[in-house]
This record gives sequence, C-alpha cells and structure tokens, in this order.
Amino acid sequence: MSVDPLPGSGLGAAWLGSSVVDLSLTVAEELPCSWPGHMPYQQKTFNYFVDDFSDEAVLRSHCGHYQTRWLLMDEHTGTHVDAPAHFVPSPTSGLEGADEAGAITADRIPLDQLVGPAAVIDVTALVGTAVADGHSPMIEIAHVRAFEERYGDLAPGDVVLFRSDWDAMHYRAGGAGAHYAQEAVIHGRGAAWPAPSVETMTYLADRGVRCVGTDGPSMGSSHDGGPVHVSGLSNGLVFVEALANLAALPARGALFVFAPLKIARGSGAPGRALGFVPGT
Repeated sequence: MSVDPLPGSGLGAAWLGSSVVDLSLTVAEELPCSWPGHMPYQQKTFNYFVDDFSDEAVLRSHCGHYQTRWLLMDEHTGTHVDAPAHFVPSPTSGLEGADEAGAITADRIPLDQLVGPAAVIDVTALVGTAVADGHSPMIEIAHVRAFEERYGDLAPGDVVLFRSDWDAMHYRAGGAGAHYAQEAVIHGRGAAWPAPSVETMTYLADRGVRCVGTDGPSMGSSHDGGPVHVSGLSNGLVFVEALANLAALPARGALFVFAPLKIARGSGAPGRALGFVPGT
C-alpha cells in the first residue's frame, strides 16, 4: 500500500514508523481544564447499566444495559485550538476590529494548518522570572532567534511549540491545580506561564508560521492576554493551547498533528494533539 506524503510536513511517509506521543491534557472535573471564570467542565452519567442508588450518586438505567455520559464544556477546554474568530469579529459584524479573519471559525480552519514539522522552543528557563507577581515572563524575538541559530531558521509550514513544562508543574487535581491558571489570572499572584510578546508573534508570522502552540493555558500572558491573540489570529495564525508533554519531543524532527472537533461557528474547539517522532 502506498501512502502519500503529508502536505507541508517534509517527513513524507516516515511517520508510519514513528513513535506516537500524546500531547494532550486529560480533561476531568477535578483538573483545572477550564479557563478561570469560564464555564466549568462537567461530565455526568445519563444512562447506566442498571439503577444504582447510593448516598453519593444516583445512576439510572433509562435506555438499556449500557453506559453513556453527557458533557458540559467551554470551547476552550483542555487542549484546544483558538480560531481567528475567538478574538477577531466577523467582517459582517460592524464591530471595531472586524476583519476577514473573523470569518474563520473552528470548523473552517484548514486541517493542513494544524499539521507540520514541530519546532519545539525550550523556554523553561523563563519560568519564575516575571517582573511582577502574577505576570507572565515574556518570550521575546531573541529567544526565537537563539533557537534558529542552533537548529536552523523557521520556515513556512513549521509548527512552533513553546515548551515551558508548565503542565508538568501545575496541572494537578484539586486545590493544587489553582497554580495552573487561577492564582495568576484571578488573584494576580504567584508565578505564571511564559507567553510570547506581540513582536515575537509578528516575527513568527513573517517567517510563514501559521500554527503556534504552548503548554501554558493560554498563548496570551496572564496579565494582558488580548494583544498577542489579536496580533496572531488577525494575521492568519491559529493557536493550540494547553498542550502537554512537550518535553517528549526533540527540538526538531517530530511531526505535530492536532485534530479539533468540527464545531460549527466555534471560536475554538478541544481536540487531541499528537507528536510523531521518527526512529524511536
């Protein structure tokens, strides 16, 4: 059986012999998978195998001998993509900042924009270096250029992934999970994840990068997240946020794939992120 190379990947069919790395957060009610202040994630059993009543829960068998659950979730829950429509108003809206990019909703993002060679930029040294409590340390152009000097220039089709290991440090169940986003965003205290500046995002766009990912909860900073979203999303980029396990990828050589739910009119969509690492 012949396999056509993936468009823009530069890796051809080599991914068939690669190890698959899960780059997605687990979504659960006890984990900080929702943006602070937004709709909290909920998962409830609608139908269970049999009626099962206890002091802790009531499970009903409405429909037969099987189990199914329903979900309540924000579009930006867990590992997810930001469509341009998240921060750019539709061109027909008449709103300030309206642009053609605002017509690109989650279901209209070209799938080949979410597939490409991964350029994993290690920014772990920035964690804890912010100038103020509750602020994100900024990823500047100099950090990207340092990567390029070592690993080669970024090229059109590359997927840039900012690795801070924020998920490994703070994506925890219960109260410990407040340090993932809530403490910085809501209370303005503690450390926050590294985030790219507007200038850095412009630099990536000028390099032809169309997809940027982060293992922080947002591409935007904890203290002023709007500008970098507007800058990137209005210039043809999409963001994959709340990634996980980026330490398992090499700086160069892996293939990144993100498969979002096809949500009509969505400002974003959760999905599954994968990394394919050849020869491992």
